[in-house]
This record gives sequence, structure tokens and C-alpha cells, in this order.
Amino acid sequence: MHRILIVFALTAVVMLFIFNSADWYTNKSALPRFCENPAQTVAIVEEILTSPTPGEGKERRPYIIAAKLIFLVPREEGEPMPDYMARLRSRISESCGVAF
Repeated sequence: MHRILIVFALTAVVMLFIFNSADWYTNKSALPRFCENPAQTVAIVEEILTSPTPGEGKERRPYIIAAKLIFLVPREEGEPMPDYMARLRSRISESCGVAF
């Protein structure tokens, strides 16, 4: 029984470390990459989420960058699109230190 508690405690510590590291990476390294043109990136995210063929005939790089942002700041289950877009703008504004 004692060994099971030790394994459980070590697993919990490792999981907390992983989650905290991922959050740190998102806030300090990944999100600041979107500060160059945050309004365009947010517009592309909205297009990706609403259009059946986003980026068709356009340069792919901005769409790939915006798709990474969707991964970093995921939409919550049942969250309306306007609320998600407002939350996304707020998160980028926080990270970049700009309001848009």
C-alpha cells in the first residue's frame, strides 16, 4: 500500500510539472509569436472556424500560424463564437501588451 501511495504521489508531481511547464511555454514563448499582427491572426482564426474552405487560393503560412493559436487557446465546449473570439483577443492582448 505504501508503494502505491509513493507511485501515485510521484505521478501527480510529474503531471503538475508537465501542465505548469506547458502553461509557462504558452505564455512566455508561444503566444508572443502572434504579436506581429494580432488582428490579422484573429481574423484568420475566425475564418478557419467558420469557413468550409479557409484560405483557399491564399498563402498557407498565416493559416498554419493561426491554427497553432487555436491549439494554444482552444474553444470551450458549447462556447459561442463571439465569446471565443473575445476571449482569444483578450488572451493575445494580455500576452502582447496591446489592445485591439
